[in-house]
Amino acid sequence: MMTRRFLLTFLALITFAPMAIAGQGTDYKPGLIKQALADGKTVLVDYKASWCSTCARQERVIESLRKGDPAYDKAITFINVDWDQYGDHEVTTSRNVPRRSTLLLLKGNEELGRIVAGTGQSQIKALLDKAL
Repeated sequence: MMTRRFLLTFLALITFAPMAIAGQGTDYKPGLIKQALADGKTVLVDYKASWCSTCARQERVIESLRKGDPAYDKAITFINVDWDQYGDHEVTTSRNVPRRSTLLLLKGNEELGRIVAGTGQSQIKALLDKAL
């Protein structure tokens, strides 16, 4: 039997879940970053783990900034690299990424900036602003 609480929760999930998923970025698959860079895009690579509280804080700050300024979504391709899956992979080692909760901003063959374990809104905003 369906309770009112269950029904309201279900309706909220199907209404708001697509918005939350749409804004998070694309999950990394081999070749994705190289292709985006070859296409001339500026890419923010977010090395994260689902269990990482610093990563979660970074994600909340990035989402807040993106909601506040749609220019970020126009200027930046957001790609998430799962640390547990790709921590020892070429996508991580070739860029000397020391740990999860690392954010890299890339364009062409250049690294525009990097944050390691930083969660401050002004710090993350300054990184994203380099793409504008």
